[in-house]
Amino acid sequence: MTPEQLSVAIRDALQSAVDAGDLAVSVPAEVRVERPRNRDHGDWSTNIALQLAKGAGIAPRDLAGTLATRLAAVEGVKAVDVAGPGFLNITLEAASAGELARSVVEAGAGYGHGTTEAGRVVNLEFISANPTGPLHIGHTRWAALGDAMRRLLDATGADVTAEYYINDAGAQMDKFGASVLARAAGKDAPEDGYPGEYVVERAQEVLAQRPDLLDLPEAEGLAVARDLGYVAQLEAIRATLDALGVQFDVWFSERSLHDGGAVGQAVDRLREQGHVFDDGGAVWLRTTDFGDDRDRVLIRANGEPTYFAADAAYYLSKKDRGFDEKVYLLGADHHGYINRLKAIAACAGDDPEHNIEVKIGQLVAIAGQRMGKRLGNAIYLDDLVEWLGTDAVRYSLARYPADSPLSLDGEELRKQTNDNPVFYVQYAHARTANVARLAAEDGVHRADGFDASLLSDPTEAALLAVIGDFPRVVAQAAHLLEPHRVARYLEELATRFHKWYDTCRVRPMNAEEEVTDLHRSRLWLNDATRQVLVNGLDLLGVGAPERM
Repeated sequence: MTPEQLSVAIRDALQSAVDAGDLAVSVPAEVRVERPRNRDHGDWSTNIALQLAKGAGIAPRDLAGTLATRLAAVEGVKAVDVAGPGFLNITLEAASAGELARSVVEAGAGYGHGTTEAGRVVNLEFISANPTGPLHIGHTRWAALGDAMRRLLDATGADVTAEYYINDAGAQMDKFGASVLARAAGKDAPEDGYPGEYVVERAQEVLAQRPDLLDLPEAEGLAVARDLGYVAQLEAIRATLDALGVQFDVWFSERSLHDGGAVGQAVDRLREQGHVFDDGGAVWLRTTDFGDDRDRVLIRANGEPTYFAADAAYYLSKKDRGFDEKVYLLGADHHGYINRLKAIAACAGDDPEHNIEVKIGQLVAIAGQRMGKRLGNAIYLDDLVEWLGTDAVRYSLARYPADSPLSLDGEELRKQTNDNPVFYVQYAHARTANVARLAAEDGVHRADGFDASLLSDPTEAALLAVIGDFPRVVAQAAHLLEPHRVARYLEELATRFHKWYDTCRVRPMNAEEEVTDLHRSRLWLNDATRQVLVNGLDLLGVGAPERM
């Protein structure tokens, strides 16, 4: 019996009690079950009696007792106990619990996926670094988390679009072009330019396309260096993200907003909404009406649009493209953007509590040292992946909430020990693969038999309970956009598997021992664990090696 099937059974018991006149209550469309923290309290627990008691006009324990009587008669349920103020603790028959192993194997890659977020249309914007240099460790956190959020939303039925906003407008692009041009001429970058060695590579790439670069008039040469250097740097960023396994559906150019007139149109639309006013020769948006600390300038007195004007045009572009929810994943220095972006949403006629969500990612440190371009010690993403490997980088960054400061010990992440979380989980998967290989050599095959009632060892019950909790964890992680819940779940699953592995054998002890349905049934459980590990790691964009 899966948790979903148990949930239906509880709902049916409620409906039966209502139909019999034993309860007068509105039966919910879904009943939530979860694993008790203490395994002695059963396989599953529900607080449905506490939720419905007030509406039913009876004490929670009395309502729970009515349900317990009916649930105890359900096939596959071994015992139902009423605990505390009205919790129902449910213990399944071994055969009923063990059937989950077969269900998981048969579901394959689809186990844990569902439709809990169906109907959500989400634009998920993350990273969005300036195309003037390589991605560094600060961008890496959102690369790992943002892509995991995309995978979770997709796995639970949402219509999600991953979008990279290319900040390719403004003075920084001219400074980048001047740096490329200077490097092409063999000179140092300008004082306010970009001094990194990567600029030398961009200059060489530009020269390969335009050997006449240095012969062009200054203004034309600057424009060529800027535009070709930009394209080359953007391709380098794409290659870096490809190596990390991060894909975007849309690469949106800020410059296109200006060139296509979208910024001016956005100002006109917001003015029609009644939130734009003129003062001191500038055009302002009255964001204080919606919680911002001060009103914001859209168009300066000299006629130049501000970055905020582009932000407003970009938000309206998302709205026009049909995205009901716009999720922004921003860096630690962007706290001030929260209220102003929400104010844009409100000024555009949206509900800032529903149509927009802004998440701020905290800084990452390596071995206790904060990293950042402004601190002069940035670690580029390419170097980080080369040093630690894609899996270690993605898993380590995904296993913590985005709003918590993070310090990574690179050398610890390189160690193949149980203290290294990504190794611990991946080793559990490799062990399941090894068990399956050796079992096949000994003639243990799933197709030859399965008896769920034989999976009765306490370690098997504990492992099955964790496996059964996977769909709930995925659904919750997707709804809250918190991939770390999946990572922590996988670590618990690995722990339960290792304990089971130490206690229960899938293979015969020796050549004389006959292969029985117990061996085969345990192979089903081994392979079910393997499938959940694969599915969970895939949601984090992490590989599941079969040998380590």
